[in-house]
Amino acid sequence: MANHKSALKRIRSNETKRQRNRFQHKTTRNAIRDFKALEKKKDAETKLPLVVSMIDKLAKNNIIHDNKAANLKSKLTKHVSTL
Repeated sequence: MANHKSALKRIRSNETKRQRNRFQHKTTRNAIRDFKALEKKKDAETKLPLVVSMIDKLAKNNIIHDNKAANLKSKLTKHVSTL
């Protein structure tokens, strides 16, 4: 158990940040799953910028690694082109 006031605050803030990161990561994963399930090219082309934006936000906040974000975006773009 923490003994200092600042350590207690750090515990609280870490938990808040962890919950926010989990929510953002899970939301993005669900968006990617829904995106991959699309079968019409027109729909996929309109939704691609939204999903890419979500991935970029995760990478910017260090929730996922920059290279993982690049790999995901590449795979999603390739998916759209194959439709």
